This record gives sequence, structure tokens and C-alpha cells, in this order.
Amino acid sequence: MKIERILIISDSIDVNDSSASKGRVALINNLNSLGYQLKVLHFTQKIIKLNGIDCISIPEKKYNLTYLLSRSQRVFTRFTKINFNPFIERLLGFSFTFFNDTNSIKKAILKEMDFQPDLVLTLSKGASFRSHYAVLQIPALHAKWMAYVHDPYPYHYYPRPYNWVESGYQQKERFFRAVSEKAAYSAFPSELLREWMGSYFPNFLKTGVVIPHQNSEVGFTESELPEYFNQSKFTILHAGALIKPRSPEGLIKGFKLFLKKNIEAKDKVQLILLGNASYHKQLLDIYAKELPQLYFNNKNEKFNIVYKLQQTVSVNVILESKSEISPFLPGKFPHCIEANKPILLLAPFYSETRRLLGDDYFYTSEVDDSIKISILIEKLYNNWLVNPNSLKLNRRDLNNYISENYLKSVLESIKNNN
Repeated sequence: MKIERILIISDSIDVNDSSASKGRVALINNLNSLGYQLKVLHFTQKIIKLNGIDCISIPEKKYNLTYLLSRSQRVFTRFTKINFNPFIERLLGFSFTFFNDTNSIKKAILKEMDFQPDLVLTLSKGASFRSHYAVLQIPALHAKWMAYVHDPYPYHYYPRPYNWVESGYQQKERFFRAVSEKAAYSAFPSELLREWMGSYFPNFLKTGVVIPHQNSEVGFTESELPEYFNQSKFTILHAGALIKPRSPEGLIKGFKLFLKKNIEAKDKVQLILLGNASYHKQLLDIYAKELPQLYFNNKNEKFNIVYKLQQTVSVNVILESKSEISPFLPGKFPHCIEANKPILLLAPFYSETRRLLGDDYFYTSEVDDSIKISILIEKLYNNWLVNPNSLKLNRRDLNNYISENYLKSVLESIKNNN
């Protein structure tokens, strides 16, 4: 199969709405840089242009039964505070809004069939997988379809400590089993995720390839550094949402132990946590009163600011949940690699990030091992004192892994296998 024309259906291409969308845009930009002719359909619900790429915003279908049912349900919930959605999903598997969205996406795809793609790539974010559901309803595209699976699905297939079972989980299982069986190809951002999902849907092991989150500077605009950042200090940065199972307490305790042992460092260091942290706000408020060196904003910072900070700070943190395994490749991973700063990895032994950094990588710890974290911070700080410019990651292999050259080799392998 010769791949020249790729139709991409994506939930969003707005880099400011989530880390997932940042990754999808980087992938799209790299496909464009490789010379593929692209057409991007997206459900962002606003006009967004990517340089040199044909992008079409999918309009929401209105004045049909599912639209009227979804809006009626919202109005009813707003006035009565009674949410019927869990009951609807237990009955049908998905919400009325989901069905209307996927019908809207399907209609937009059918309008673009004259494009005659060689490959159809579906991209989603969160737990929606709306683009996958839409293409599943178009059998004519299945032989060209690559389903990109960014996270485990359904939610009850997440590893512990995640333990949420969604309403309609059985219908969601059937939906994703159909995706695994109907899509000619599947793609995953990590090898561990491909194996994890393949344990539930074995056909993914046959069709799956690994396309890691991409490194792409296209579309990233320069930004000023924020006032809360002091460039003269040794700065540790964690950028990203601190969801409930992703506690920063081990990191902060390790930082406190480091300060207790290195009293002279108190005016030379800062720990910055950026991103929504509502589950941990009470904890962070307590620590912020104790530690003037700690800054957190409990909101999503603009991507260009985060990107600039990642390039400038002393150390970037990748913090994952306390678990036996973490099959995820964090969306920030390519930006941390490109920044060429040491990564303080707080993750389980079996994690995709640790697998990529390698068994010999020094700056890694379990997320709750505050003593080891303090030792690692002290080591990084002492190196910074000797020479701030010496703090480099220097991983050319990983820079290549997240580059468009590696992406091209994956697509070439698909072509050769066919």
C-alpha cells in the first residue's frame, strides 16, 4: 500500500484545551512535514488553522432527534438538578450528546469521500473516542483505517489505583472490541499500552504499531517568562494536571527534606506546580504556607508559557500515579526530551517513561519515596551549583524516537507489510 493521502478525524486541534490535543497537533504537523497530503476534520467547534494543512471544522448537527433529546436533558438537569445521563448510558451505552456528536462527525466524513485517502487516522482525547465510533459506522473505510488509542478504554481497563466503572461499560466494551477487529491498523503512544490493551482485545497485538507523542515546534509561538519564575534560581517544574491518583505529596515532602538538609539553598531554589490540582488544593495550600519556595496555580496555564518554562527551568518532573504499572506515555514527554533538561521521574518500576529512559537512568523514584526524592534533588542541586549549564539530558536516541523520522519509519513499515 502506498500512503500519500491521509484523512485525519480528530476530536480537537486546539493546543490549549488539553495535553492530548497538543500531541495530536504535533503528530499532524509532522505528517505534513513528511510530505503527506492531509485533510483534517475536527470537532473543536471553532475555526482553527494549521499552517499548510486543509482543516475543516465539523459542525454539530442540529434539529434532529438526538440533538433535541440531548438539549432537553441538559435543560431538565439544569432546572431540577436531576441527572438522567447515568441511566441513559446504562441503557444505551452512551449519552444522547455522544450519539449526536458521532452522527455529526460521520456526516462530515461522508461529505469528504471524494478525497480518496490512502489512510484514515482517527484521533481522540479523554474518554470520548467519538471519531472512532463515527468511522466504525462507515465500513468502506475500514480497510484503510488506523485507530489511534491514546489511553486505556473503557475506564475500568485503567490500571489501579484508577477504579472507576462507567455506566454502560458493557456496551463500551463491545464498541471497542469492534474497533479492534474492524480497523486495519491500530496505533498506540507506548509499547506498554499496546500490550495492555492487547491483553483485553487481542487483535490489537496483530494490528498495533507504536507512534509515540511527537516533538514538533511547528505552530508554537514564543512567549515571555511569567513573573512567578525566577531564572536565577534552581527551579523544579511539574507541568500538568494533578488528577486524584496523581498526588504531589511525595515530591513536596522530598523537597522539604532537601531544604532541611541544605538550609543555605532556601533562597536559591523554587518548586513550581502548574495545572489543575483541585483534588489536592487543600494539601497544597497547607504546604504553600510552610514553603515560600513552592508556587502552584491550580489552573491550566497557556501552552506557550508552559513550553517556554520547560525549556528554561533546571529540572522537569514527570509524576505518575502510585501503581504497579503505568502504561501511559505522558503528553509532556516529548517536550521534556526536547528541553534537554534532567527529568525527575516519579513513576512505578513498570512504566513506559522508565522503559524509554532505561534501567541505567539515575533520577527516578517511586512517587511516594520522599527520602529518595530528596537525595535526587540534592544531587541535581549540587550539580547546578557547580555549573547550571551542566544539567543536560543528552538523549539523542529519544530525540530521534519522538521525531518525524521515526514516524516515517513506522508508516513505511505499514506500507512494506502490505
